[in-house]
Amino acid sequence: MTEADLEVHHSAESAAGALRADVREGLTATQKWLPAKWFYDARGSELFEAITALPEYYPTRAEREILRREAGEIARLTSAHTLVELGSGSSEKTRLLLDALTAHGTLESFVPLDVSASALAEATTAIAADYPKLDVRGVVGDFTQHLDLLPGEQPRVVAFLGGTLGNFLPAERAKFLSSVREVLAPGEWLLLGTDLVKDPATLERAYDDAAGVTADFNRNVLRVINAQLGADFDPDAFAHESFWDTEAEWIEMRLRAREAVTVRVPGADLEVPFAAGEYIRTEISAKFRRAGVEAELAAAGFDLDHWWTDGEERFGLSLARSIG
Repeated sequence: MTEADLEVHHSAESAAGALRADVREGLTATQKWLPAKWFYDARGSELFEAITALPEYYPTRAEREILRREAGEIARLTSAHTLVELGSGSSEKTRLLLDALTAHGTLESFVPLDVSASALAEATTAIAADYPKLDVRGVVGDFTQHLDLLPGEQPRVVAFLGGTLGNFLPAERAKFLSSVREVLAPGEWLLLGTDLVKDPATLERAYDDAAGVTADFNRNVLRVINAQLGADFDPDAFAHESFWDTEAEWIEMRLRAREAVTVRVPGADLEVPFAAGEYIRTEISAKFRRAGVEAELAAAGFDLDHWWTDGEERFGLSLARSIG
């Protein structure tokens, strides 16, 4: 089997240090919170893949529909020599882009970036085997920290799919988009997936499925802290909640303590008391409108070149060009 190169800029030690810092900051805040990125150990990644196949969870299907329809046009517009994927995971949807860019005849390299070394090694090895003429160079890193280390020949297209941008608060989104722009030369491309504002019932079902898979995924952040920092969270002692915040236009996920409990986290030198009913905010998932996406891209130094939606207008895919 063909092997892919793997550059490691985010070791297990640095990941543990980042988790420790986030747990200390988030669980000692007046309103407790944890970053959504800590859902994703091996079990968390498997649970999320299961979520994407649920009948209630439309975003993955909607984005795939757009990519199937428009991948050839994206290849024609960008003529990219390098495809960079941020937060690549399994890279399943990206194969649609790889196929189109390969058929177009311009693609030379694929650079997936992901924080999980094991998931990235598996995905890059599979892609290197299926695309033997492609230079596949995986980067183990955090896309909020390591963008300036991305390799690849220009012109590049950076793909940030799945609506992950919505997990950032507005100020974090602005910082992230600006950091992407800083590593791109004028004329290079950002391909951005964004879930769109729609009726609250559809949104709430997508984050609280009947089978309880999303609830299990939400609690996985507690299992990660137990495994990595020696904490004694009982995940079943926390109820999964999600709701639509009309003013902020985002879904918020929470874990609410069913009764009063004190949790010990030796790896972060913490004892964390929870009152009955107290919650941890574990994720926001902002939903967007075209005008807002265009404005945020422009503020970061991008010009929105093309905008596509699925047939039901549930999800938006933007192709934006970096400007000088």
